[in-house]
Amino acid sequence: MTASKARANFIRDIIDKDLKTDKYEGRVHTRFPPEPNGFLHIGHAKSICLNFGVAADYKGLCNLRFDDTNPETEEISYVESIKSDMKWLGFDWRDREFYASDYFDKLYECAIQLINKGKAYVCDLSPEEVSKYRGTVTEPGKDSPYRGRSAEENLDLFGRMKKGEFEDASRTLRAKIDMRSPHMIMRDPPLYRIKKASHYRKGDQWCLYPMYDFAHCISDSVEGITHSLCTLEFENNRPLYDWILKGLDIYRPQQIEFARLNLSYTVLSKRKLLQLVEGKHVSGWDDPRMPTLSGLRRRGYTQGSIRNFCDEIGIAKFNSIIDINVLENSIRAELNRTAPRVMAVLRPLKVVITNYPLDKEEGLDAINNPEDHGMGTRKVPFSRELYIEREDFQEDPHRKFYRLSPGREVRLRYAYYIKCVDVIKDEKTGEVKEIHCTYDPATKGGDSPDGRKVKATLHWVSACHALEAEVRLYEELFTKRDPEEGEGGDFKSNLNPNSLEVLRSCRIEPGLKKAKPGSRYQFERKGYFCVDSADPSDGKPVFNRIVSLRDTWAKIEKKK
Repeated sequence: MTASKARANFIRDIIDKDLKTDKYEGRVHTRFPPEPNGFLHIGHAKSICLNFGVAADYKGLCNLRFDDTNPETEEISYVESIKSDMKWLGFDWRDREFYASDYFDKLYECAIQLINKGKAYVCDLSPEEVSKYRGTVTEPGKDSPYRGRSAEENLDLFGRMKKGEFEDASRTLRAKIDMRSPHMIMRDPPLYRIKKASHYRKGDQWCLYPMYDFAHCISDSVEGITHSLCTLEFENNRPLYDWILKGLDIYRPQQIEFARLNLSYTVLSKRKLLQLVEGKHVSGWDDPRMPTLSGLRRRGYTQGSIRNFCDEIGIAKFNSIIDINVLENSIRAELNRTAPRVMAVLRPLKVVITNYPLDKEEGLDAINNPEDHGMGTRKVPFSRELYIEREDFQEDPHRKFYRLSPGREVRLRYAYYIKCVDVIKDEKTGEVKEIHCTYDPATKGGDSPDGRKVKATLHWVSACHALEAEVRLYEELFTKRDPEEGEGGDFKSNLNPNSLEVLRSCRIEPGLKKAKPGSRYQFERKGYFCVDSADPSDGKPVFNRIVSLRDTWAKIEKKK
């Protein structure tokens, strides 16, 4: 992996200071610790880039660790998906792949130590009773009636919990801290709970599972992590992590919190993304409207554009919403340099050039990418019958409409000037079916030799050569910048009913016949598109719109 661009931020300032004071003997060791209960999204990409980038820049190490402590929600398919996405992003953890489940024996021993030290006890309160005893932000909690059990009784009960003698949720092992603490998380939080569920890696070996907070900080300690980089929601957990590690008298990493990624018109909660999938609001985790890495990849985003985006937004101490345009501009900037240009007509309207010979065809030179002349040119077929965009013609044009209309002349990209001389309509509906035009052979590939000017250049495809394709136009999945501002607190009330438009009768250049899944193109005047990686629709190629063009890029400049 290539080291990321070293971008100054408060985390690097802390690491620089630690290196100067030799706090960790010159070591920098980070980790990315996903829970394998869902697919990675763009927010995870920020954390991945940060943890692996910091390690690379300081010639340190970064672990991949799966915090797999909840057998009811975790699956091997999620593990494989996470690893696949990370490799696609370009990160390599080499031999440093770890699992919290590998530490289950160690974690159990740690719990025994806390019991022996009088710092943990087995509690028989039900979940509802625990919540009631916990108090509120303004009212202190009260001690569990089981808080005074002896170490011997707690050890006996905890051992029997491990053997499966008790029902799910009937008992927990709780930390004995302070039920009157102003920090709610310090009011005797649970460390272990009974779950008679099969673990995707450990099978039925355990029916007693550590809580995430207990396993997470000890796993960091076991792995010798120096800088435990977490998002801001874990700031409240830090006192508990410190209490656990101090109580066990083991190595303590330094936890540093940073702002998580919040993206406009997007939700980045795995729980909420799961609701979208299960509610069939999207086609799956890899739906191109989803902010998952698999969805972004299928839509056509590149690993480079995502990593550049993560570098561009930087690392902050306070939460804010990043405008989705920042992400879109990242892929635009890359594809403007790298994507071949082609012509595609999304809503076709037939044009017949009445004075063009019936049996004539010709190949016209078209530029593949004006930003990279090394990409050369291609031949596009031209014939008597063409397709143009339906929106590029108005029978009764408004004042600022400069494209094709009766009696008006326009330029066809790479081809000729044409003038509309007749309009053919459907007798029943009155809809325009076909436009008849004449062309000026003297204007081939450029301007008119007599100096007359036109105000518009249109893209087109030859009707007899064009391929039929399906094109999917994607918009934001939500109508509000912050989808959480939903009616009754339901983010789904802000779903955009127009987030997907499917066009099934598009026409594209014949040169795209062999385009491979994942290939990216700029459809001139329309945006950047990617060949869908799923099965084609009815044998036709399917293109996903990655992103629209910037206004300035959407205009076709007059050939000098």
